[in-house]
Amino acid sequence: MDVRIGVTHAPREINVEMDDGIDRQQLKADVATALADDAAVLWLTDKRGRDIGIPSSKVAYIEIGTADNDRKIGFGG
Repeated sequence: MDVRIGVTHAPREINVEMDDGIDRQQLKADVATALADDAAVLWLTDKRGRDIGIPSSKVAYIEIGTADNDRKIGFGG
């Protein structure tokens, strides 16, 4: 699953490739909990096991994409 995070005052977004087996609803709940408090940090773990922390006060937007195997490439889909 691909997660894109826009950060305030930054020209680029943060792209995090998450494990496809992660529960989408639980991820949304974790994001909502972190964003409810400006002093909190949103922690995500990518496919390689790296931890990424973003202060919730700096998050402009979050886009949760589909699993990698759901993507259609080319003209056939």
